[in-house]
Amino acid sequence: MDALPDHARQRLEGEFLLALRRAGAVMQLLGAASAERIGINVTDLNCLNILALSGQLTAGELARATGLTTASITGVLDRLEEAGFVRRERDAHDRRRVVVRLDASRGLRDVAPVFAPVVEAWRDAAAQYTDAELTLILGFQTQLEQIMRDRLVELRGGAGLGKTGGHE
Repeated sequence: MDALPDHARQRLEGEFLLALRRAGAVMQLLGAASAERIGINVTDLNCLNILALSGQLTAGELARATGLTTASITGVLDRLEEAGFVRRERDAHDRRRVVVRLDASRGLRDVAPVFAPVVEAWRDAAAQYTDAELTLILGFQTQLEQIMRDRLVELRGGAGLGKTGGHE
């Protein structure tokens, strides 16, 4: 790979950082508009996303993953359960433990249609790249995600996060 002169490289890196910041801002705005369309708040949508990525979590695990207090998570789960997005169940392996699971039918009915156009557009964008290029992009995205996770851990005082945002 040809190296750019230092000033050109610095300019390119600066443009890339700005592009990441813009994408992050747009993703936050998209999340807010999507939550409004679904009829929930942004925090509740974030919790649904974390649950969708993890499969199931306890309320405490979800609190750690989001940085919310357990009291706040109780409110989130109460709202999501009342709306039919999640259900609390006893853990099959440890009956003392309560896990939170998504109600897939509600998600497919109310959440998936809101995000389907974006997913389709992402797939169309991805189709423009070779498998090798997508592998490179994915590797870089994974590195960026880890950088953000590491900083989030630092900001929260050292609580570890798993791949889905869950506590490790």
